[in-house]
Amino acid sequence: MLKDKNILIGVCGGISAYKVCDLVSRLKKKEANINIIMTRASTNFINPLTFQSLSLNKVVSDMFDKPSYLEIDHISLAKKADIFVIAPATANIMGKIANGIADDMLSTTIMATKAPVVLVPAMNSNMYENPILQDNISLLKNYGYIFIDPVDGRLACGDTGKGKMAEPEFIEKFITSFLTSSSELKGKKIIVTAGPTKEPIDPVRFISNHSTGKMGYAIAEKAANRGADVYLISGPTNLEMPIGVNLINVVSAKEMYNAIMSHYYNADVVIKSAAVSDYKPSEISSQKIKKEDEDLLIKLEKNPDILYELGKIKENKILIGFAMETQNLIENAKEKIKKKNLDFIVANDLNQKGAGFAFDTNIVKIIDKNGHVENISKMAKIDLADIIIDRVIMLLKNRNIDKRL
Repeated sequence: MLKDKNILIGVCGGISAYKVCDLVSRLKKKEANINIIMTRASTNFINPLTFQSLSLNKVVSDMFDKPSYLEIDHISLAKKADIFVIAPATANIMGKIANGIADDMLSTTIMATKAPVVLVPAMNSNMYENPILQDNISLLKNYGYIFIDPVDGRLACGDTGKGKMAEPEFIEKFITSFLTSSSELKGKKIIVTAGPTKEPIDPVRFISNHSTGKMGYAIAEKAANRGADVYLISGPTNLEMPIGVNLINVVSAKEMYNAIMSHYYNADVVIKSAAVSDYKPSEISSQKIKKEDEDLLIKLEKNPDILYELGKIKENKILIGFAMETQNLIENAKEKIKKKNLDFIVANDLNQKGAGFAFDTNIVKIIDKNGHVENISKMAKIDLADIIIDRVIMLLKNRNIDKRL
C-alpha cells in the first residue's frame, strides 16, 4: 500500500492523457495522496474535473490561480511530493526542463522540487527519434531524471513505432516499487531462476513442465525492492519482467546452467526456483518426426543437476532450493538439502489445493540445513516471496556477525 505517500502527477497535452485517469485510479486504490498539475494544452484532452473527482484533490493548471490556504501552489506541491511523475511527457516539457525554462505551473514546479522526477514520454515515433529530443533526454538522464521509456505499437496518428506511453499498470508498479523499496540488500548480487526449461525433440515438439515462473518472478521483484542487484534467469514464460531486475531469457537446462555460471562467482545469493527438466532427448531430430503406426520411443539422457553442481562449488554463498513433491515431502526435501549443500529449501506438496504450478498462491514448508521445519499456510506468492527474502537477509546478517567474531 502507498498510504501517507504523496504522489504529484504532471499531465501534458497529448492523447495519452486519458491513460493517466487509470493511473490515478490505481494509485488511489493503494491509498496514495494524489495531486495533479495540468498544462493548459492537456485540458483540451481531459477536463480537470475528471482528475479532481479521481484524486479528490484540487487540480492545478493556471500559474496565476489564487493560492490555496495562503500557500504558493507550485512551492507547496514541490515540497510535499515523495515522487513527481510527468505523464504523458511531451517533447515540449522535456525541452523546457533540459534548458531551464519555467514558464507555466508544471515546469515551474519541476524546477522547484527536490523529489525524484519520473518522465514518461509519449509522442509520434519520428518526434521521439528526433536527435534534438534525444540530446535533451540524455542531458536529463545525466541530471538524474528517471525515465519510463515508451513502447512500440500503433500510435494515435496511425503510424507504428516507438512512442506509445507505457501502460498505467506498469507505471503504477514502478511507482509502488520506487516508494516501497529499501536498501537492506544494497550491494548484494542475487541470482534467481524461474519458469520451466524446454528440451527439443524435433523442430515442433519438446519436453517441459507446467511451471509458469510466478514464484521466481515474485522473489526477483521483492529482492529488487530491497535494493539487491538481481539477475533473473528465466525459462519461457508469459510474465512481465519485474521492475528493476536484469532479465536473462533461456530455453534449455544447458542454457540456464551456462547463464548461472556466467554470473555465479560474483553472486552473494542464488535462489533456484526454476523447474528444470531432469532429462532431455539423446538425439534431436532436425526434421519433424512423422506419425507412424508403430509406437515412438525416445531415448532420454540426464541433464546436469544445476543445484547439485552449485552446491559443490558453494564456498561462502547462500544457496536456496525448491522442492516440489507428491509424496514424502519433508523426507525428500531434507535429502536434497544434504545432497545439494543448501542453506534452506522451500518445499511444497502438489497434492494440496492452491499450491504449486500456475496458482497465484502457495503452501510451503521452509526447511533449513539443521532440519528445522517452518510451516507457511496458504498465501499469495508475492507475500511468500517477502518471507523468503526475509530469511535471506537473516542469513546474510548472521554471516556478517560470524566474520566479525
